[in-house]
Amino acid sequence: MEFFRIKKDIPFMRHALIFNVISAVTFLAAVFFLFHKGLHLSVEFKGGTLMEVKYPKAANLEGIRGTLIAMGYEEPGVTSFDTARDVMIRLPVEKGVSAANTSQRVFEALCKAEQGTTKGIDTVTAKGEHVIKSACMDAAGSEAVVLQKVEFVGPQVGEELAQNGLNALVMVILGVMIYLAIRFEWKYAVSAIIANLHDVVIILGFFAFFQWEFSLTVLAAILAVLGYSVNESVVIFDRIRENFRKQRKATVHEVIDSAITSTISRTIITHGSTQMMVLSMLVFGGQTLHHFALALTIGICFGIYSSVFVAASIAMWLGVKREDLIKPVKEKDETDGAVV
Repeated sequence: MEFFRIKKDIPFMRHALIFNVISAVTFLAAVFFLFHKGLHLSVEFKGGTLMEVKYPKAANLEGIRGTLIAMGYEEPGVTSFDTARDVMIRLPVEKGVSAANTSQRVFEALCKAEQGTTKGIDTVTAKGEHVIKSACMDAAGSEAVVLQKVEFVGPQVGEELAQNGLNALVMVILGVMIYLAIRFEWKYAVSAIIANLHDVVIILGFFAFFQWEFSLTVLAAILAVLGYSVNESVVIFDRIRENFRKQRKATVHEVIDSAITSTISRTIITHGSTQMMVLSMLVFGGQTLHHFALALTIGICFGIYSSVFVAASIAMWLGVKREDLIKPVKEKDETDGAVV
């Protein structure tokens, strides 16, 4: 499917050096901010308190977030799960304050926001033990907020999650390299991986510079961007291989320019529709999906750029040629094996 067809090839490779210099500067800036400012890691990575509360009706997430901000928490994690009435709250570690004290203060603030009062209720556990549980009662005598569970995520758990995330990233990169090396040739695998790492580092650079919270959902977005960028590179590489077969007398520059130009319409359709969906999550998804959609938005924009001006140009500079993708046809022996 095509919206339009460009009859004359656009000389992308003529300006490849300029755009790659821009890419290198952007990449180095992202690396600088990563080392200078670092990532603003979420509770999952650096540890903290996790609370699960339940409301009698659909919870007002923005109101809960506002209450926590008023308590001094800069970016509290407030998300709904299971149902609209169930809310998970993630709070960072506070020096000198235990998880029990933190959860109690937060629960009292949430109860006060619902015009309720906290009371101690004697409850019996499944093992038959009597436990005093904090409850938030409204004027009618019913529970306005129910504290379901409190957990403390230690730094060791956060380090384990960070290590698992890094392992997942490395496995994706290795898998992509093996796939492209088998399907095309090692030069294409190297160029695609450099382009993908370019996208990942720039996303991380944005999060480091603006100090946006880096959570597990953002890590998932980065892994999605890796696959998305590889798909665009594969489409262009496929067209390059096809053009090498069709355009026997064309130079490598002309073949690559023709491949990129012929896929522009497809790129606009694919990335345009994807970006519309991601922008809808960014605008209407609320705080829960904000950073996830933000990472995808940055990744999609730079993914298009890197597939054209990074992956293709690096493949060109690595010396890709027709013989790398198309095996030369052996000429038939005229004697056909006869001995004279």
